[in-house]
Amino acid sequence: MKSNFVKKAVLASLCAGIALSPAAAPGIMNSTPDVKVSASAEMAHDPSRDVQKDGVGNPFNYGERNTPENGTDEEIRAINHKMSVQEVKYCMYKEIDEHWDLIRVRFGQDNREMVYALFCGLGSRESTLGGNGDGADLETAHSEGFGVSSAHAYGTMQTAVTAFKDCDPTFMKEDDVPEMFQYTLTHANFYDAVISNHMGIRKLMHFVRSAIVDYNLEGYQVVRAALKAFNTGWANYTGEDDGYYKNYPDEIIALARWYYEEGHLYDNEFSWTTDKRADEYRQGNPWDWWGDGVPSLAEISTAPAPVSPSPTQAVSPSPTASPTVTPTSSPTVTPTVSPTSTETPGKVLLPGDVDENGRVDITDLTTLAIHLLDKTKISETAAKNADVDGDGNISLTDLATIRQYLSKKIDKLG
Repeated sequence: MKSNFVKKAVLASLCAGIALSPAAAPGIMNSTPDVKVSASAEMAHDPSRDVQKDGVGNPFNYGERNTPENGTDEEIRAINHKMSVQEVKYCMYKEIDEHWDLIRVRFGQDNREMVYALFCGLGSRESTLGGNGDGADLETAHSEGFGVSSAHAYGTMQTAVTAFKDCDPTFMKEDDVPEMFQYTLTHANFYDAVISNHMGIRKLMHFVRSAIVDYNLEGYQVVRAALKAFNTGWANYTGEDDGYYKNYPDEIIALARWYYEEGHLYDNEFSWTTDKRADEYRQGNPWDWWGDGVPSLAEISTAPAPVSPSPTQAVSPSPTASPTVTPTSSPTVTPTVSPTSTETPGKVLLPGDVDENGRVDITDLTTLAIHLLDKTKISETAAKNADVDGDGNISLTDLATIRQYLSKKIDKLG
């Protein structure tokens, strides 16, 4: 039997030499001229991408959900809990990119990275983008039980249960965003990080419509009011002396500008409410940098179009829709995809996904190595995922096979 020292040496040699993704390559600068990126940024997406045109490209391979649809609350939340600040950011960007044309038309904002920044500001105001150690796993106002309180919220944006279909019928309806699929209020949907972001964006689109239709607001005041409503439930303008503006939408946009101006859209840096580093962006009208776009309710229609899942996704995406914008005052654009009304059950098993976070990466190699070395406990699903050679045992052979996969020496596992 090998000594612990020898076992450590063997495991270390197997874990060594992995070709890391761009996320692990420090010092790469963003090629997009519109936003500065700190020299220490570790960008997960290809820096040669035209982000303004094509988005970041979903480098973490998020599906239409981040967790198994039949998982327990504990299992689902544990997956979200492990997300890094960078993963939390890209999880938001994935949904923004899928619904980019809806968002840009409703916000009146053509700069995609400024919209990324706005959602970073919202995520910071609500949950500090996972920088508090919770990843995307943060729940509030749930003491009365699941779905009982209209303030019950979860995730990076703290999306409330009111955003979901079939919530308490006494809650105000938020069902006027036909361009985005409305998920049913279930535990599995509510606690999923990707779905929570999707529904958070949908919720904002609902309040943009309310700001324009119900209260005749224009310009940046539409987005400002929609953010206020995200927190209060009302998109009406209540005067500049209303503390809701300073403490919520104006704080969000100041934090957003910090991410944008200081170059922290793509790294693991995060901010928080009242962070002194954003003080200069709170001066005067903090919305001045947002620009003079015209929020619009131009019609955006959808047509079904299937999308193939990425081989590293834990679950299959739902069929998606490819919208076509028919603007009233904006040019025609070709949008990205968004889910339709079919929720596809996810796969529980993913060969190589030892940490059960929905993808296969270097952390799975480390998790398996620790398990083999110290006999740490892993779940039944993790054990099945770890047995990539299918011989019924978890061994160094499985570790070596996962290493080959991550090094791109083999194309698939299992």
